[in-house]
Amino acid sequence: MGAGPAASDEYKYLCLAITGRRKRLKSTRVSAKTNGKSGSSGVLRSRSGVIASKKATNTLTMTRAELIDQILSKQSYLCVGLDSDLEKIPSHLMSAEDPQFEFNKQIIDATKAYCVSYKINTAFYEANGVKGWASLMKTVDYIPDTHFTIADAKRGDIGNTSSQYAKAFFEVMDFDAVTVAPYMGADSVKPFLEYPGKWTIVLGLTSNAGSADFEMLPAGAGLLYEQVLEKAATWGRPDNLMYVIGATRHEMIGKIRSAYPEHFFLVPGVGAQGGSLSGISRSGLNKDAGLLVNVSRAIIFAADKEDFAAAAETAAKQYQQEMAAYLREIGA
Repeated sequence: MGAGPAASDEYKYLCLAITGRRKRLKSTRVSAKTNGKSGSSGVLRSRSGVIASKKATNTLTMTRAELIDQILSKQSYLCVGLDSDLEKIPSHLMSAEDPQFEFNKQIIDATKAYCVSYKINTAFYEANGVKGWASLMKTVDYIPDTHFTIADAKRGDIGNTSSQYAKAFFEVMDFDAVTVAPYMGADSVKPFLEYPGKWTIVLGLTSNAGSADFEMLPAGAGLLYEQVLEKAATWGRPDNLMYVIGATRHEMIGKIRSAYPEHFFLVPGVGAQGGSLSGISRSGLNKDAGLLVNVSRAIIFAADKEDFAAAAETAAKQYQQEMAAYLREIGA
């Protein structure tokens, strides 16, 4: 038999990741509470002396205390959504070896000073096959370790399938968090919660118009989304379970915050979807901030020419400055 076609660089990159030979260096994550001192068992001191949790799978994690510290030190609860649609990436980047990654790289460099998190919507990478998965994984590797990483994958299936989803996102790709769909119940969500130090973000009240089809239906003494939040709260804790609460529902977030005073909320829908940062902040902030407000298109596609990264930086800075004002209002 003749030799087959040479494997692409993207395929080789994925093979290295899947076989566990890709090593991510976690060297900059700082916890204000530890001050670089060694803590309890199960922690790893990196080359820079920073402490991070460590699983047997060699994944490293961001704790609730570290996330809060990042928010307060940066005076920002901004999450930049890397919904990097190849059809919207500036045309001058399309000649790059990996246009999607090159776009993400420049966006990250431009915005990292103003945000605390990046959310990667996996659909925009899965749609490009092996090349897209390689772009995704290179992007995760490039994100600074000071930033909370979210796989916006909305997974959820029977237990053994969810276990494999959790392994993919938490072990192979080493995300800090993944979004999950709770429709199939506890056994579809709990496999994600079994990873110490990792976060499961449950879809609660979403920002899309179609959310009214199910989430707002009467169920028991309340609405279906309220039943979802109440049940999911029994599966995890405020240090490993977040909720997706859409910014277009800001008039309802005060009630949700009263019911769940300690949980973090991941809030999409600010920016292009028209959600109110003011409304969501004044109703949803708690003593620890408790919010990660995601902005995607309004930042990453603020411009579509060579100045796209500078425009993204300007937009991210504007959001950070507004968030800093809301944090000052609560004395954070």
